[in-house]
Amino acid sequence: MDVLINVFVALHIIGIASLLGGFLTQMKAMSAGTARFTPAMLHGALVMLITGVALVGLNQADDQTVNNIKIGIKLAVLVVVLGLVYVKRDEEKVDKGLFAAVGGLTTANIFIATLWV
Repeated sequence: MDVLINVFVALHIIGIASLLGGFLTQMKAMSAGTARFTPAMLHGALVMLITGVALVGLNQADDQTVNNIKIGIKLAVLVVVLGLVYVKRDEEKVDKGLFAAVGGLTTANIFIATLWV
């Protein structure tokens, strides 16, 4: 079970790398006002959602304790990010504030995952 959990953790990290990487590559475009949400950002957020739900289920099936409050907050933040990216995915330009919010919420999700014990 540990190997399976670690595989899903790795996939979860790949998802967040895709989401955050897509944001970081658009930073210069954001300052110019031409940033847009890339397909990699949408796919990364979807991978995070699917693997995150799977990780909670696998950890509970393995009788490991799961901090449901932490997971709930992370899920809420991810749903907001996923909603923003999904709704605005076809637009040529995204508002700077909205784009920055996605980057900020993604970063906050990383800090929640790593710093909240």
